Amino acid sequence: MGVQRPKQGHSVGGGILRCRQSLKRLHIFPHTYQGDLDRESPGHLLREWLQGLEKAGRAALAELVPRSEHQRRGGRARAGEASHLPVLDSPGPSMQLSLPAALPPIAAVAATMSDYENEDQCWSTLESFRVKLISVIDPSRITPYLRQCKVLNPDDEEQVLSDPNLVIRKRKVGVLLDILQRTGHKGYVAFLESLELYYPQLYKKVTGKEPTRVFSMIIDASGESGLTQLLMSEVLKLQRKVQDLSQLLSSKDDLIKELRVKDSLLRKHQERVQRLKEECEAGSHELKRCKDENYDLAMRLARQIEEKGAALMRSRDLQLEIERLKHSLMKAEDDCRVERRHTLKLRHAMEQRPSQELLWELQQEKTLLQARVQELEATVQEGKPDRSSPYIQVLEEDWRQALRGQQEQASTILSLRKDLRQGEALRARCMEEKEMFELQCLALRKDSKMYKDRIEAILQQMEEVAIERDQAIATREELHAQHSRSLQEKDTLRKQVRELAEKADELQLQLFQREGQLLALEGRLKRQQLDMLVLSSDLDDSSPRNSQELSLPLDLEAVQLSDKGGLANKDSPQQSFVALQEEQLPLTTNGAGLSGGEPPEKERRRLKESFENYRRKRALRKMQHCSRQGEVDWENTTGSDNTDTEGS
Repeated sequence: MGVQRPKQGHSVGGGILRCRQSLKRLHIFPHTYQGDLDRESPGHLLREWLQGLEKAGRAALAELVPRSEHQRRGGRARAGEASHLPVLDSPGPSMQLSLPAALPPIAAVAATMSDYENEDQCWSTLESFRVKLISVIDPSRITPYLRQCKVLNPDDEEQVLSDPNLVIRKRKVGVLLDILQRTGHKGYVAFLESLELYYPQLYKKVTGKEPTRVFSMIIDASGESGLTQLLMSEVLKLQRKVQDLSQLLSSKDDLIKELRVKDSLLRKHQERVQRLKEECEAGSHELKRCKDENYDLAMRLARQIEEKGAALMRSRDLQLEIERLKHSLMKAEDDCRVERRHTLKLRHAMEQRPSQELLWELQQEKTLLQARVQELEATVQEGKPDRSSPYIQVLEEDWRQALRGQQEQASTILSLRKDLRQGEALRARCMEEKEMFELQCLALRKDSKMYKDRIEAILQQMEEVAIERDQAIATREELHAQHSRSLQEKDTLRKQVRELAEKADELQLQLFQREGQLLALEGRLKRQQLDMLVLSSDLDDSSPRNSQELSLPLDLEAVQLSDKGGLANKDSPQQSFVALQEEQLPLTTNGAGLSGGEPPEKERRRLKESFENYRRKRALRKMQHCSRQGEVDWENTTGSDNTDTEGS
């Protein structure tokens, strides 16, 4: 196209240089294009510059799109994925993000590359179109783009364009395809992108898909005014997308903060549950320990009771043995007393027995009487013949009567002695019975006394046991009462502790809820401030230069005052937002009044001045978010952003 309209090239080149100078102030134009603008034609350089602008916008959006989306799409389009290049300051946290599916350059290549498994298949597919490619492609048009994609080095470019052996264009294209084939997958992707930009019909024939980038057709169709409008519309679209994505990011940040608050609440509940579990386990261990101690005490008490019972049984047995020994002692004393009495009786009888002299006298008297009796018998025998004399008969009769009387007296004495002996025996038996009865009476008295003492001791022990029982019952009742009181106090204290813990948890929950509400209000305030700033920036774009110079410092001062007010009065963020809105409203109305009377012929001037306003708005966003740490380096920026596919 640049060859068909050579007269317009110089004016277009001047517009490109002016736009380039304006965009360099915005840090959008890549520094690697400086040498290309000095060497190439204006139309060709404009195409390259538009490509760089497009890739700069893609890199700006890449700062705001979630990285997870990039990772999901990276598996389907690894070769055509763009490298992440930070271009604009994002209002939120700095993240490396990929392009959405709405951006066509990488999506088309990703869709194309998803049909092939490896680079051999890709290049074998292109080999079937080699004749068509050699006959159509001009290597001088696509080598700058391929050099920017870093698939061609200066030596390769010099070989393709300036080698004296390669005079024919088709041979140059063949050598270029061979060089690109050595680069592998990356060269394939860059070559398809160059076909999409410069040869859309050939790209459609090779890939079977419609091209999505047609910026190269606009360059020759419109002049400097159309180019400026196109650039400004693209910049404004990118700004709106950046603002939308920044709002989305701020909402995500608010959601993250709310989730953190909920997570803190959940952790608080988990800590409380864990603490309750630990307390329950500690209480169960304490209860088990108390049960073991109680069981040990019960066992010890049972053993003590058994030992006490055994000691009482031994004491009772000893007392019975003592009583038996006492009874045996009393029996021995009674026997001893009886024996002593018998001994005394025998001694008395022995004392009353006649003496030896008396016995000897009685024996002599007996012998004398026997001798006399013999004499009398002898005399009687001698006097038998005279038996018939009356005197002898009288004597015999007297003798017989005296003998008969003596016999009667002897029988009487014998009977009396017999009766006396029987009386004495009866008397002795009665005395023995009397002594036996006395001994039995004495034993019974002693037994009764012993049993009486034993009963008194048992009654005394029973009284002592009853007293001890009453004391034990009273002590038990007192202990039960004390235990019940301690249990009641423990229950009341536990209830108070539970109520205090619940109250503390409620206060903690309320604190977390207040923090969440405060964070939500702060996020809402930030979003509303951002909306107000966007509104004021849009109104500033539609106003003249003097109204912009008047309103932007006032906006900056209002933002600073609102930030100070938000720090000083965190309890009322809505009031600070209302004050900021009231301060912004007169400025926006003044700007609208000034822009309402703007004539149509000043539209071009307004578009040019918007570049300066864009820089001011960047400074304002920098002061508001404080997220930019340094200048962005564009020295390693490429047009195709294929650095991610070098290792694939």
